[in-house]
Amino acid sequence: MTSDFQRIQSLPTWLLGRVAARGRGMVADAIAAEGLKLMHHAVLAATAEYGPVTQADLGRRLAVDPKDMVGILNHLQEQGLVLRSPHPSDRRKNAVTVTSEGVAVLLRCGALAEVANAELLAPLTPDEGKQLMALLTRLQGAAESPA
Repeated sequence: MTSDFQRIQSLPTWLLGRVAARGRGMVADAIAAEGLKLMHHAVLAATAEYGPVTQADLGRRLAVDPKDMVGILNHLQEQGLVLRSPHPSDRRKNAVTVTSEGVAVLLRCGALAEVANAELLAPLTPDEGKQLMALLTRLQGAAESPA
């Protein structure tokens, strides 16, 4: 007879959550070498992709509370990774742009994250890794589609 805990541990949601937590931890540890946390990295990446972008737009895109976004941007600006200046079309808002140092840090963090992800997937063959990514991408796509 299986216990309730054994049943829980066999659920895909449990397994995905445990693997995701391990992967997030591995990436967080890797990018800590650059002085960043996961959310700093996400904000820096979004700024590089969408900048110049308002603080409010960054918050909406990443589902970050405005007060938390201010703290994250303060840290990134103190490190010289982003600049905040009046938005060209609405001077009441701040536009956030990534600096050249921010781009360099983002590239280094990307390389560190790749190594961490390769370590996470190391128990799998290359074909199994590709299959896992295809399946996870399909599940993610289904989760984003209206039911």
